[in-house]
Amino acid sequence: MLSNQILHKTVQDIKQITGFECAVWNMRGTCLVMTNERMIGFEKEVAAFIAEAKMNRTRVKEDVSLFLVCDDGDPIYILALSGKGREISMAGSMGASQLANLVFVYKEKMDKNRFIQNLILDNMLLVDVYNQAKKMKIPVDLRRAVFLVEAKNEGENLIQDTLKGLYATGTRDFVTAVDEKHVILVKAIEKTESYADLEKTARVIADTLNMEAMVSVRVSYGTIVEELKDVSKSYKEADMALEVGRVFYEEKTILAYNELGIGRLIHQLPESLCQMFLREVFDGDVEGMFDDEELQTVFTFFDNNLNISETARQLYIHRNTLVYRLEKIQKRTGLDVRVFDDALTFKIAMMVADHMRSVRENV
Repeated sequence: MLSNQILHKTVQDIKQITGFECAVWNMRGTCLVMTNERMIGFEKEVAAFIAEAKMNRTRVKEDVSLFLVCDDGDPIYILALSGKGREISMAGSMGASQLANLVFVYKEKMDKNRFIQNLILDNMLLVDVYNQAKKMKIPVDLRRAVFLVEAKNEGENLIQDTLKGLYATGTRDFVTAVDEKHVILVKAIEKTESYADLEKTARVIADTLNMEAMVSVRVSYGTIVEELKDVSKSYKEADMALEVGRVFYEEKTILAYNELGIGRLIHQLPESLCQMFLREVFDGDVEGMFDDEELQTVFTFFDNNLNISETARQLYIHRNTLVYRLEKIQKRTGLDVRVFDDALTFKIAMMVADHMRSVRENV
C-alpha cells in the first residue's frame, strides 16, 4: 500500500488541478488523507459505497462523488471528491487511475527489491530465479558484481538513499539492504570493464559518501559473475572481504575479494589448527607477550623490507636501539625477524593471533 505521504501529495495535486475537495478512504471505511476536514462527514456514504463496491465502481452525486481504486481487480481505496461541476466525473476517474498506477509502480518496485534480496541470500530455487526475472524484465545473462558498503558509524538510510541517487536502479543496477549495517549495490558490468574498473567504482562510492553524505564507509566487492543466478556468490565474496578486512586490513577502505592475499587463507583455517600453530610458534597465548612499542617496531621493520637503517630513521631511534629491540623479541620467541624465514613466520603468527582474537569476540 502507498504511504500516507504519497497519498497526501496526490490528493493535494488533485485538488490543485481540479478545484475539488478530495479524500482517500481504505476498504475498512477509514479516512486516510483529506484536503478538508469536512470530508470526514461523508463516512456513511463511503460505507454504503464499500458495501456495493463489487457492483458499482463509480457513484456521482451532488454532495460527494466516489470512485473505486483497484489493484489487479481487487478494491484497495475509495477516492472521494466533493464539489459541483460536470467535470467531477472525469476528474475522479483520472484521479482513481493515477492512484492505481502509483500502486502498480510501488508494488513493482517492492517486488524487485524482495527478488534481489532473496536472490542474494540464496532463498530461491533456480527455476524461480529465471521465472521471476523474466516476469520483471530483469536481464539474466548480464555481467554483474556486488558491492557491499559498511558504515563505520550510523547512517545506513543515508547511504542507501545516496547510492540510489548515484546509480539509476531498475532492471540493471539494484540498491538494497539485508540488515541494518550494510547496503548492497548489485551493479551491471560492461564487457569492456575489468577489476580495475571495479576498484574505481568502489573508490567513487567511498568518496561520494564521505563528501556528500558525510559518512565514513568501508567498501568491498566480489568477483564478476556472468549470470543473474550467481549474484549470491559475488555477495558472499564481498561479505568475506569485509570480514577479512576488519581483522587484517583495518586501515583499508576498499577491499577486493580477489586481492585479500594471505588474509583470506588464514580466515578459512579451522580454529584447532590455528591454536596448534600459535603454540608451536609462541609456546602459548600471544596475548600480552608484546607491548605496543615492540609491535610498532617490528611491523615498521616489515614495512621497510627488513631494512634496519630506514626503520630506525622512521622511528626516530638509533640503529643500535632498533637492533636491541629486535634481539629482545628473538630471545622471547626464538625468531630472528632480521632473517626472512623467521620474519615470515612471525608475520603469519601475528595474523593468526588476530584471527583467533576476532573469533573469540564474535562467539
